[in-house]
Amino acid sequence: MHALEVLEGGSAGPPTAGFEVAYVAPDGSESRRLLADAWAVRFEHVAPVRTFTSYRGQRNLPGLWWSATAGGHIGYESWLERDHVMLLDFDPAVVGISSQPFWLFWSSAKGKPVSHAPDYFARRDDGSAVVIDCRPAERRRARDWAKFEATKTACDQVGWEFRLLGAPDPVLVRNVRWLAGYRHPRHRVEPVASWLLETFVEPMPLMDGVLAVGEPVAVLPVLFHLLWSHELAADAPVPLHADSLVSLGMVR
Repeated sequence: MHALEVLEGGSAGPPTAGFEVAYVAPDGSESRRLLADAWAVRFEHVAPVRTFTSYRGQRNLPGLWWSATAGGHIGYESWLERDHVMLLDFDPAVVGISSQPFWLFWSSAKGKPVSHAPDYFARRDDGSAVVIDCRPAERRRARDWAKFEATKTACDQVGWEFRLLGAPDPVLVRNVRWLAGYRHPRHRVEPVASWLLETFVEPMPLMDGVLAVGEPVAVLPVLFHLLWSHELAADAPVPLHADSLVSLGMVR
């Protein structure tokens, strides 16, 4: 158990005092300070404050997601969290991601200490930040809502967005999960990538463009990587298929 891994106890009522955060820097050093003094910390680079353990018979499914955005592994504690870290990795506006980035501490209305570790911290390319909690709608208890509301209040104080996310769109997850298999930069093979970008200057069905470039077994992995990296884009929200209309994307 990490030194910063604490029990999330106490009555989670509205906060009555200032927020504090505790986090683990990339070099392993630990810090705890007022949130107002920590808003400039690059939380997208910190180490997790909780461990991702696995054991026989456990109900949740933890693991590690290799992030193309971060260039390393990001931990998750459930399939829901895995889907959302995958979608963060796919988002072209996101430039940094960390999981279990910090402990947030405050006092409840009754003066009892409360703590909460959000699931993710993400940095966007414009410098803004978003703090994310993942919880299925049917599993949000009153105690959880109080913590989520307090976390949102804390984020508002330092100009971060807070998102409470449930199950994402299943078609989007299906498409991105497929493309994620080709997220590693090794799949951007030249000159095939350049030929595909030239071919799809005018939108056309996916397989028609692939066949115009070469053998599908060699071309499709490159196409899927270009869709992952948003150099190409496919029509949505239908499942990706041979007749999906593909065009140039937002990143080139």
